[in-house]
Amino acid sequence: MSVALSLVNLVAVALFIYGLHQLNSPPTARAGNRLAMVGMAIALVSTLLQTQGIGWWAILVGVILGGTIGIVAALRVKMTAMPQMVALYNGAGGGAAALISTLEFFVLASGNGENAVVSVSLVLSAIIGCLSFAGSIIAFLKLQELMTGRPITYPGQQVVNAVILLAILGLAGWFIATLGTMPVLAFLGLLLCSLLLGILFVLPIGGADMPVVISLLNSFTGLAVAVTGFEINSPLLIICGALVGASGTLLTVMMGKAMNRPLTNVLFGAFGSGGGSEPAAGSGGPQQIRSASADDVAIMLAYASKVIFVPGYGMAVAQAQHSVKALGDQLEKRGVKVLYAIHPVAGRMPGHMNVLLAESNVPYEQLLDMDDANPEFPTTDVALVIGANDVTNPAARNVKSSPIYGMPILDVDKATNVIVLKRSMRSGFAGIDNPLYEMPNTSMLFGDAKASVDALTAAVKAL
Repeated sequence: MSVALSLVNLVAVALFIYGLHQLNSPPTARAGNRLAMVGMAIALVSTLLQTQGIGWWAILVGVILGGTIGIVAALRVKMTAMPQMVALYNGAGGGAAALISTLEFFVLASGNGENAVVSVSLVLSAIIGCLSFAGSIIAFLKLQELMTGRPITYPGQQVVNAVILLAILGLAGWFIATLGTMPVLAFLGLLLCSLLLGILFVLPIGGADMPVVISLLNSFTGLAVAVTGFEINSPLLIICGALVGASGTLLTVMMGKAMNRPLTNVLFGAFGSGGGSEPAAGSGGPQQIRSASADDVAIMLAYASKVIFVPGYGMAVAQAQHSVKALGDQLEKRGVKVLYAIHPVAGRMPGHMNVLLAESNVPYEQLLDMDDANPEFPTTDVALVIGANDVTNPAARNVKSSPIYGMPILDVDKATNVIVLKRSMRSGFAGIDNPLYEMPNTSMLFGDAKASVDALTAAVKAL
């Protein structure tokens, strides 16, 4: 029976690996997701078959409850809220690892000491799981705007974090030295310190860095799960956790590279701490800007040869992705070449814009990543920027004092005409002004993104 179950687990792992590989490309992502789902179902059945007594029923109840919550969430959560849901699910994984470690600790506390490997695995799983859980909850609150998305800093912040980290290391050393037989209150103190560090770890990180933070927390959860596998002797958990941890780490590195910022700067730089003013829409404020009407912009779009849409978080907030697709369809009927330029960190999680546009059935071949999109802008008649702020800011190229200096951006300013759709002149999450709005080839179309795009579609139809 054990050999058969090992083979079943091997099939599940193979499906996980191949499904993850399929996620590399938008056209195969759905198939990859389905393969991973099948692998998870096989893994759950295998786990049930290996469990006897009350454990069998406990796992079955957990599967039913978790599956129900997952189905309800999938049906009700809007695509624009996907980053928040990812943060919650990521936190759930870290919390589960911490709970398993807590349960194992109480087994050890009953009087049966364990070996050093299990003790090290247990304490690492507890610490990393708690950190991931607490950090993910704060990320969720920021993304859901239940708390400010700006960095929250205070005097002596790094000192406080260092003291808590030292306390965690000291308690962890005590735990390992005693092979898990330390007092219960000391272990609970270790958990509380880990939770507190997770909270303080994410509080000073601004919304502009949230894609990087989500990737990093995802890698933490994977690492916690993998270590838990050593703790309870589960090769399946070890392999799956390692996959998640490795992919999360690679994605974190890629996100940092896309922003041209080291990870330490993301975690400790309090990016986005600037206040940013909000002049009245169309009033000019401190910047010399030009405002355009929907009819004027529609004429530019209708008689263009090539138009590039540049989506950002503003499109997600306004839920304008379907309207953008409708406008693109109208332009294509008039013979206009339509493309979509996607910045790696546009939105609130990696691939956020790709997910929204895929939901609207935008053809994958029209979605260009930054490296492919930038050579297209010099020959583009109109670049339509929809709520993308910091990822189109030319200050990243030429203003050394800017907090985003050196970050690769979409070169929308090189298009013949740039139309920016915004509610107001408020700055993005980086808290800085965007000189793009003052350029002579740029015009602003103020208002809700969805309403503005719908107005453009109607005006193009009327021509």
